[in-house]
Amino acid sequence: MKAFTYLRAGTPAEAAAAALQHPRARFIAGGTNLLDLMKLEIETPTHLIDVNGLALDKMEATPAGGLRIGALVRNTDLAADENVRRHYGVLSRALLSGASGQLRNKATTAGNLLQRTRCPYFYDTNQPCNKRSPGSGCSALNGYSRQLAIVGASDACIATHPSDMAVAMRILDAEVETVRPDGTTRVIPIADFHKLPGTTPHIENALVPGELITAVTLPKPVGGAHVYRKVRDRSSYAFALISVAAIVQPDGSGRVALGGVAHKPWRVEGAEQKMRNGAKAVVDGLLADARTTPENAFKVPLVQRTLHSVLAEVKKG
Repeated sequence: MKAFTYLRAGTPAEAAAAALQHPRARFIAGGTNLLDLMKLEIETPTHLIDVNGLALDKMEATPAGGLRIGALVRNTDLAADENVRRHYGVLSRALLSGASGQLRNKATTAGNLLQRTRCPYFYDTNQPCNKRSPGSGCSALNGYSRQLAIVGASDACIATHPSDMAVAMRILDAEVETVRPDGTTRVIPIADFHKLPGTTPHIENALVPGELITAVTLPKPVGGAHVYRKVRDRSSYAFALISVAAIVQPDGSGRVALGGVAHKPWRVEGAEQKMRNGAKAVVDGLLADARTTPENAFKVPLVQRTLHSVLAEVKKG
């Protein structure tokens, strides 16, 4: 691990301003992803800004009837909250399917959104990776790709986003609140927050240098059956091969978002119009532009079968 300096920030604006003063600064809260990357020298910040003391660990109702979740709310607390369990069940289920109990006790709402990919070539510093070293190439294109993206990828990167929580946030139409180094604030729709790789896979989200997430806001609850189904190689402490988040209404309409298939949580609103026609019709729209490898082509039928299972479970009640 490289040497670094350390600051305990007093306010969100102070934290953001300090980050801009140190171009290689990183915010740290739970540190469940960042510290691992620092040990491997994939992340080499020269300055760490501790945001744990910023009082961003509260949940509160919004005037519009939704829920505002502070950036530092721990995953365990968010999943266990009675309001979340009752009205945003897909979010609670997604959180509980991620990582382990110990990690959920430390991991934060903002940190979860900002997780970096678990592509094996990103973690292997002996291999070229455009995400880790822009312009060096993508080893995964002709390498081991079983866990990697089948849609929304590019010739520069086929990595996937690892977060379960982010998939639920996407289906719930969450918004990300931030503060920038100049003290101004903004709200970013979750649909626009994570970026597809294109030719710049190292640019993973819409944040500008020094911008700090302060909260995530959920709109008024959406009724219906909330389901999060995660398919993985082992039953715990494993990232998704694919995951399906679904909210299904009594008339068969609903919403669907996928994890484990793209560089960001994957949702195509137009495909949701086919919910009453069954899983195949929806998946044909969701994965219309799928580009697979021989190792990950199984994900297309796996998504369809998983969604079919979810819809059958909901119908059965």
